[in-house]
Amino acid sequence: MKTSEKLGIVYTPVEIVDFILNSVNDVLQKNFGKTLSDKNVHILDPFTGTGTFLVRLIENFPISAEKFSHELHANEIVLLAYYIVAINIENAFNFNQENYFSFSGICLADTFFMENKNISSPKLFVDFLNKNNIRVEEQISENIEVIIGNPPYSVGQKSANDNNQNNFYEKLSARISETYAKNTAATNKNSLYDSYIKAFRWASDRISEGVIEFITNSGWIDKDVCSGMRKIFSEEFSEIYIFNLRGNARTQGEIRQKESGNIFGSGSRAPIAITILVKNKNHTGTAKIFYKDIGDYLTREEKLLKISATKIVLSGDFEEIIPNEKNDWINQRRNEFEKYILLGDKKNKSAEVFFEIYSNGVKTQRDAFCYNFSKSEVEKNIQTTIKFFNEHNPDEIDAKKISWTRATIQNKNRGKKYFYSEEKIISAMYRPFCEEFLYFDSDLNEMTYRMKKIFPSGNEKNFLICLPGSGAKNFSVFITKKISDVQFQFNGQCFPLYWYEENVGDLFAESAVRRDGVSDFAENLVREKYGISANQKLNSQQFLYSKNSNEDNFCIAKIQLKEEIFYYVYGFLHLPGYREKFSAELKKSLPRIFLVESYEDFKKISCAGRALAEIHLNYENFEKPEGVEVEISAENYFVRKMKLSADKKILQYNSDIVIKNIPAKVFEYVVNGRSPVEWIIERYQIKIDKASGIENNPNKYCEEIGDEKYILKLLLSSMTVALKTLEIIENLPEINFE
Repeated sequence: MKTSEKLGIVYTPVEIVDFILNSVNDVLQKNFGKTLSDKNVHILDPFTGTGTFLVRLIENFPISAEKFSHELHANEIVLLAYYIVAINIENAFNFNQENYFSFSGICLADTFFMENKNISSPKLFVDFLNKNNIRVEEQISENIEVIIGNPPYSVGQKSANDNNQNNFYEKLSARISETYAKNTAATNKNSLYDSYIKAFRWASDRISEGVIEFITNSGWIDKDVCSGMRKIFSEEFSEIYIFNLRGNARTQGEIRQKESGNIFGSGSRAPIAITILVKNKNHTGTAKIFYKDIGDYLTREEKLLKISATKIVLSGDFEEIIPNEKNDWINQRRNEFEKYILLGDKKNKSAEVFFEIYSNGVKTQRDAFCYNFSKSEVEKNIQTTIKFFNEHNPDEIDAKKISWTRATIQNKNRGKKYFYSEEKIISAMYRPFCEEFLYFDSDLNEMTYRMKKIFPSGNEKNFLICLPGSGAKNFSVFITKKISDVQFQFNGQCFPLYWYEENVGDLFAESAVRRDGVSDFAENLVREKYGISANQKLNSQQFLYSKNSNEDNFCIAKIQLKEEIFYYVYGFLHLPGYREKFSAELKKSLPRIFLVESYEDFKKISCAGRALAEIHLNYENFEKPEGVEVEISAENYFVRKMKLSADKKILQYNSDIVIKNIPAKVFEYVVNGRSPVEWIIERYQIKIDKASGIENNPNKYCEEIGDEKYILKLLLSSMTVALKTLEIIENLPEINFE
C-alpha cells in the first residue's frame, strides 16, 4: 500500500489539476489582468495532501525563484504528509535549478484553526517546530489572491465514540450559521457543517479579492438544504463556474448508470464538481453563474478525456444559468407546483394540508444496539447498554457496550437512570422489505420525533405513507403498518391514517384517543369538489388483493371518506406523469398534490392506491412469478450473502440454491434507490458492526419465527410485488398536469 493511501490521501488526477490551473489562470487574467506566474500573486493550497496542485503549477507555469520562495503557500495537518509534500514541491522546482531552493511556504497547521488569525491556539502547532510558527504568522499576514485545492469531505462524527471526531471550529461554524444556514428554509441543517462546506466558508472569508477553486462533493449544487449557501455565493462573488463531474456511487439502477465513473476511482463514492469563484470588490449585483454537466454514462477514463478536451472554463462550453426565487440553480422547481396542496406543514398549524400530522422515522443513532433480526439479541444488547449507562460516565467509552450521543450524555449529566422493558421490543421496518426488531424507547432512540403520537406503544393498528425527505436522489413512496426507521425512506417522512392524542382529565377514558390523520380540510375539499353531502356514506368499488380470490374480482367496501382520501394520496403519488414532471420539486420539498377534475378519476386513483397498499402491506405473502425457477440441490436455506449475476437473471441464494429466469421487469420497480430483490440481497446477509462487534444474522429471525424458508419465500414474493405494482401503475388514469 502506498504511503498516501495509508494516510487516507486521494490523488487528484493530473488531467483535472491541469484543467483547474489553466482555468484559474485564465479567469484571474480575465478579471484582474494577472496570471499565476505574476509577481505578488500569492497562491495557497490550504489542504495540500501530497502537493499535487503546487507541483503541477511549478511544472506547467514559469515560476521564479522569488515566487517559489515567498508567494507559494501550502498547509498540511498530518506530519508525515507534511514532509512528503515539502519534498515533492522542492523536487519539482529544483529539477532544472543550479542552486537548491528549499520550500519555505509549507506550514504544519490546521487551516480551519487559522480562521481567527490567532497563532496562540495550542491546537494549531506542534511545539518543537518553532520555525513553523513563524511561517504561519507570515502566511496569515499575506494577501492571498488565489486559493486552490481539494478540501476534506468528512461529514462529521456519528457518536461520541468516534475517535476521529471533527474538531469544532467555533468562529467558522458561527459564520456558516449567520450566512448559509440563516438563508435556508430546511429544518435539518447539519450537512451545512460538512468539512468541504466549511472550506468554502473559510476561503470566502480569507480572500479579500481574487479566485477560489475547490474540487469537492457536488451535493451543494442541488440540495435544498444548500439553497442558502447558493444565495450567499451569488451575493459574495462576481462570477461562478461549475463543472459537474457526477459519479455518485450511492445511487442505484438507471440513475447509477448515468452517474457512472467517479474521477477519483474507488477513492470516493460522492458526486464530484469543480467550482471556481471570483471575488471582485468592484462588482455590483449578483454573480454570473456558468455551468457544465459532464454528461451521462461516462466512465472515469471518458470523463478525464472530456475534461482535457474542455481545456478551461472559459472555453464556451459553459452555459449561463439564472437562479429562481428558491435559489435553485439546476433542476429548478416550477411555480405551478406551489399552487397545489401540501401534504403537511409542521410549522403552520392552520395551513391547508391533507394531513393533520406527520413525522420523521425513528433515528436511534445506535442501530447496532437497538435493531436486530433477533429479538433475543436486541434484548441482550440493550441490557448491556443500559447497565453500562447506569454505571459509567460519558468519558468512559466502550464501543462494544454503548454509543454515547448528545441525548445520552445529557441524560447522564442530569442523573437519569435507564430501565429495561421487554414491552419496548417491537417489530419495525428498518429498510424497504426488511423487518427487524427495534427497542422503541425515547431514551435509547436519539429521536422518535412524533412517532410516539402515531404509534404510542409501537403496536397500534395504523398505516403510514412513507416518503423520502428533502435531498433524496429519487422519489419513491411506500406504505407500512409498522414504525419505520428514518432511512426506511431517505430521511423519511411518514403520513399516518391515524394518530393518537393523550386523554387528559378523564380518569375513566382510554389513555389515548385515536384521531384521523387526514385533515378535516381535505375531507371538506373533496365533498365540495365532488358534491358529496356531509351525511352521505360511500359505497365504492375497491380493487382488493386477496390470496383466496382471483385478482380480477372486485369486492364492495363500505369506507369512510377520509380513508378513501388516504388511498387517493397513495395512488396519486404513484402517477408516472406527476413524478416525471415534478421530479425536481420532489427531490427538494414535500409533495404537493391536487384533486383531479372528475370524481370518477378520483375513485380510480383511490382504488389503485388501495390496491397498491394491499400488495405492499402483504409483501411477504405472494407466490413466485410464473417462469422463475428455483433449483435446490439440498435442503439448506441458511444465508450468508446472496449474489446476483451481472445480467440480473440468476441469483445464487447459497451453495445449494439457485434462482433462475428472473424477469428483467422486476428491477424496474424501485423504492428508496433499490428494487425489492436488491433490498433483500443487501439486507438479508450476516453483518458484523465494526464498532460494537454485534452480529446481525437474518437466519436467527427464521429460527425465532420457526420458518427456515422465510428469506427464500420473501425473495420470491418480492418479485411478484414488483410486477403487480408496475401493472397497477401502468393502468393509472392519465392526468393533465398543465
